[in-house]
Amino acid sequence: MPDWKHVKITFPTEKLEKFIEPVKRTVQETKGKDYNTVYGVTNIEGITVTGKKASNDISNYITIDEGCFAYNPYRINVGSIGFNNSNIKGCVSPAYVVFRTRPSFSSEFLFLYLKSDFGNHLINWYGNRGGVRNALRYDDLCKIDVPKIDYKEQIVLVNKIQKARTTISAFNSSVDDQLSLLKKLRQQILQEAVEGKLTEDWRKKNPKLISGDNHASKLLEKIKAEKEQLIKEGKIKKDKPLQPITDTKKPFDLPEGWVWCRLGDVAFGFEYGSSAKSSKEGKIPVLRMGNIQNGRIEWEDLVYSSNASEIKKHLLKCNDLLFNRTNSRELVGKTALYESDEKTIYAGYIVRFHMHGNIMPQYTNFIMNSSFHRSWCNEVKADALGQSNINATKLRDYRYPLAPIAEQQNIVERVDKLMIMIDELEKQVTERKDKSERLMQSVLREAFMQ
Repeated sequence: MPDWKHVKITFPTEKLEKFIEPVKRTVQETKGKDYNTVYGVTNIEGITVTGKKASNDISNYITIDEGCFAYNPYRINVGSIGFNNSNIKGCVSPAYVVFRTRPSFSSEFLFLYLKSDFGNHLINWYGNRGGVRNALRYDDLCKIDVPKIDYKEQIVLVNKIQKARTTISAFNSSVDDQLSLLKKLRQQILQEAVEGKLTEDWRKKNPKLISGDNHASKLLEKIKAEKEQLIKEGKIKKDKPLQPITDTKKPFDLPEGWVWCRLGDVAFGFEYGSSAKSSKEGKIPVLRMGNIQNGRIEWEDLVYSSNASEIKKHLLKCNDLLFNRTNSRELVGKTALYESDEKTIYAGYIVRFHMHGNIMPQYTNFIMNSSFHRSWCNEVKADALGQSNINATKLRDYRYPLAPIAEQQNIVERVDKLMIMIDELEKQVTERKDKSERLMQSVLREAFMQ
């Protein structure tokens, strides 16, 4: 099924070819430097500056002046059309379609129409050539049906629509502020969990569960002994010794019962994922960095593998932690907990590791989605060619705030409950924003059906 929105057009229409004309003037024809800025088009920003050029020679690029429309024939189906209503001067790739309206039709009215459900439906309808990729050429654009409304009435409707849009925009801005506050609240909760502030009252009521043999230092000693035994048995490999954390390197003071250690002291594995080529079909899914979102695994946009040796080598186990070692500066180091029994492997830009003993992987996942974690990523990442990298060696050196097991359990229970509440609030806020978008489409629908 096509993925555009089907709408029924019941109002009188005319063909767009009656009201538009193509713009084909090139930069070379202007004989000046006013049009040397190269623009592109997105479905969010419209006409926007881009640093991308197909060639250093832009003499055959098409100029755009105020009042011009521009779009990529292969991208307009998702709403990527721009209208120059700000007197910018520049040029776009010769692969783009550039046009303007004739005096008998309002440019503003046409832009609102082409961005509406009606316009999107018709763009996809006339751009559907039955091939792998849809493309709306200029000749196809001319076939689009537009409302049969005279110019003066179009201007009246544009003013009404703009007033509605201003009101809805203010509402959406308020919604965005609410979502931003909820995001900050998540980070505050995680940071307080990492620093032990979230469970301060619990420690006062349960002093025995954080002292003596329950002290995190005792847990660390136990894990060390267990690791040495596993190394002797050949079940895990011996790693390079990790340096102790000096007082000057401790990010903050920990509460009673906690200790600082290295992640490599309490975790094992630290293995890179599969570098073999995956495909759209195969036996089992391959998780990539895009599948790690907000501490969770997103099971969308999956690729697959049927490579038996790769599957055997990189098969995930429930409670594995996945660390994105290469990404943009803002996203490198994002981490998620794998909580499925589904047969799945992971790609090469991810490091998989597992916690020792009774240490809760959920607790570790909270730590590695906190602002404390993001600060560490910014501290240790290596930048090159627009990407950042944090290798497995640096990950093993991660400064890890180890809490007593009982307190880890309490932290996980509290954070889970709070996050469920925030999830519900975000859902409600997002639904309000969706309703505002539907309201805007209703306003447009009423306008065009005059």
